[in-house]
Amino acid sequence: MEYSELLHNRRSIRSFTDMPVTNEILLELIKESTLAPNSSHSQIWKFSVVNSREMIRRVSDESKKNICRRIDDNPADYAKMYEAALRNPDYNVFYNAPALVIISGPADYRNLLVDCALCAGYLMYAAVARGLGTCWINLGADVRDTELRAALGLTDELRIVAPIIIGYPASIPPARHREEPVILKVIG
Repeated sequence: MEYSELLHNRRSIRSFTDMPVTNEILLELIKESTLAPNSSHSQIWKFSVVNSREMIRRVSDESKKNICRRIDDNPADYAKMYEAALRNPDYNVFYNAPALVIISGPADYRNLLVDCALCAGYLMYAAVARGLGTCWINLGADVRDTELRAALGLTDELRIVAPIIIGYPASIPPARHREEPVILKVIG
């Protein structure tokens, strides 16, 4: 696939076939994602691979519980717009995807968000090149339960940045409208 095709074919996929994604493919995607640029070549990203729908559901339920608690404490929380879905016990923030890759890194690292976001972008494009669909699910990043974090390999000093669902798309939505770029100035 040409680079331009990757850019134009990447979509946020929230509906998947039942076909599983092998751990081998997931590890290939992760390996390619680490080609992303990163601050001072620090390569601080860490990965948790979840290829179990039961565990994905546990992570979803944990995040939903914590976000709802946040909304209860602060009704002005940005997640308030998702409250009805989050309080629905049947709602899975990961859309019942067959696989989940959680990208995390040291919470105190200055460039954590940028480095992990670049890595996530590379992972998503590597998936598109293989006919897979992905979606970054920020609502799945609020995992606080110590036992669940341990099961995911997440130590206390790690912060989840990018939970990415991965699977074979049941359908691919059309591209959404993009505004023209706002170019402040062209010099030279």
